[in-house]
Amino acid sequence: MQDLFAVILAAGKGTRMKSKKHKVLHSVCGKPMIDHILDRLSDLGTAKTILVVGHLADEVREHLGDQVIFVDQKQQLGTAHAVLQAKPVLAKDTGITLVLNGDHPLFTTETLTELVEEHKKSGAAATVLTARLEDPTGYGRIVRREDNSVERIVEHKDATVEERQICEINTGTFCFDNEKLFSVIEKVNNNNAQGEYYLPDVLALLQEQGEKIGAKVIKDHNEAMGVNDRIQLAEAEAMMRQQILKKHMLMGVTIIDPANTYIEADVVIGPDTVIEPGTFLRGKTTVGEGCRIGPHADLTDTIVNDYTSIQYAVLDSSQVEDQAKIGPFTYIRPGSNIGSQTKVGCFVDVKKAQIGKGTKISHHAYVGDAQVGENVNIACGVVTVNYDGIQKHQTVIKDHAFIGCNTNLVAPVTVEKGAYIAAGSTITENVPANSLAIARERQVNKLDYVPKLMQKIKDNLDK
Repeated sequence: MQDLFAVILAAGKGTRMKSKKHKVLHSVCGKPMIDHILDRLSDLGTAKTILVVGHLADEVREHLGDQVIFVDQKQQLGTAHAVLQAKPVLAKDTGITLVLNGDHPLFTTETLTELVEEHKKSGAAATVLTARLEDPTGYGRIVRREDNSVERIVEHKDATVEERQICEINTGTFCFDNEKLFSVIEKVNNNNAQGEYYLPDVLALLQEQGEKIGAKVIKDHNEAMGVNDRIQLAEAEAMMRQQILKKHMLMGVTIIDPANTYIEADVVIGPDTVIEPGTFLRGKTTVGEGCRIGPHADLTDTIVNDYTSIQYAVLDSSQVEDQAKIGPFTYIRPGSNIGSQTKVGCFVDVKKAQIGKGTKISHHAYVGDAQVGENVNIACGVVTVNYDGIQKHQTVIKDHAFIGCNTNLVAPVTVEKGAYIAAGSTITENVPANSLAIARERQVNKLDYVPKLMQKIKDNLDK
């Protein structure tokens, strides 16, 4: 089998983005555009992936590290000139070279695979990925011969009136026989309206040598969309989001309202899970089977195990075990692990805490920097006082403990197994197992004191 190589073009300034960030680093569905492309090439198994950089090259290098081979295009003189910069890396290799633009994040693995397979099957020196558009304005047109092979590609600015009526366009994505590509690319000239060296002109040079030029029409022309400004970035986001939602639904996930559900590219969801409207699943989030997520759940880099319910909640970089119930109005902050069959309810804030199986934190509590055992009850208004103004300290609550309402647990402190804390207590010392801790002032009732107090207040107002 021939080796497969890829050259990604990412040297342009992207001025229409109006951004200090390199265009290919702008995110679509939670990942920079260039990452989507590299994921697809990884699926294809490219032997070498070359990224042509120029403007803001250091920013791209820092982001990608050693994932690709970088080559510099110090002057942006066109697409053929950009590919030419890869010659020192690829010229001696035998195989197929796939050329893509770095601002085309919507291509699927299926589409690129079909392009490569068509190229192999046809025996062509080059194969163009094309699309048919109702309005092809601004795109290079595919001019075909009578036998339906490709005669040439003409840029919109250089096209005649008749050629501009053609609706089949060049997507800017090509497959080449690697050796044949680099044997002619230096012969491309810049005799055109832009004064640039166009990669499609390589096709004419190959034809002059008697080589065949093929073409593969893409099934969904939306995949060929490039991103040149913030409007197109938003359009690409919407298109990819629909691709992602469709994939999950075909895998057995129920999405109640796709128009109001936002799932990023790397999210994994098990079958028979229901996603309610207003839900955001971001980053490397994984949701098990039979869960109910939402409405209005926002999960980032969070693992949720089977048969868990999460609603009106924000979870970040945490793990939730099976059959837990989270929400409504719950905040689970990074480093937390919520055990199986737990309940973390309304207006509860959990931060860097381990919550054991069957524990209940039903409402209005803060549990931070804590180790909480199994079957613990943490009542309304409980606070783990974890910060002394300089550093954080840990609270330990062991199995079957009961923490009464409006309790302050001043860390570092340990509540041993089976201990009870009376409501309204401020606990500063460890509580032994099976003990009742009471840390509050004794109640004093002053009989008939209220009328005297009211009179005193009135007298002060009259002065």
